[in-house]
Parts: sequence; structure tokens; C-alpha cells
Amino acid sequence: MIQIEVAYATPAEQKILGLEVAEGTTVHQAIVQSGIHQLFPEINLDEYQAGVWNKLEKKPAERVLVEGDRVEIYRPLLIDPKQARLNRAAKNKKAEQ
Repeated sequence: MIQIEVAYATPAEQKILGLEVAEGTTVHQAIVQSGIHQLFPEINLDEYQAGVWNKLEKKPAERVLVEGDRVEIYRPLLIDPKQARLNRAAKNKKAEQ
């Protein structure tokens, strides 16, 4: 058995759940075993992005966890970061005039 964490955050709340799982457990299996999707019903187990220690995992059903890993479930972006920067720049330019 290994110790891991599963984390998810919204603007209003953050949860980090400690979990003991069998060696060979994948990112996806850890998310399901943690039950975090029951605390946050917006997590869709068929469509989600997750990573380990802030590194996106493209295949969470295949990535095997090791002792001390923290699985992070990411919320979808509301706006493309490039567009957000353009919007801020335009707003700042307008404020300067």
C-alpha cells in the first residue's frame, strides 16, 4: 500500500484527501477510490483533466502512482489565457488614455 493525495479546488472551496491505495493504482483509479467526485458533482469521470504534482497527465488511466504523489483534478478554463492577456492589455491601454 502507498499513501497519496487527491486534490480539487473551486473558487470557494478546496479539498485534499489523503488516501491509501494499492501499489499499481492509476490516477483514474485513485480519483474514483477517493470519492471526490461525490463531494464535487461537477467532476465528470468520463471527461476530466488531471495531473500529478502540477504536471498534466494525458493518459490518467495508464499513469501509475508512487508513494507521496498528489493527484490534482483541473477545472476547465473559462477563457483562453492568451485572450485573457489581450483583454487585460486592451483594458489597461484604455485606462491610460
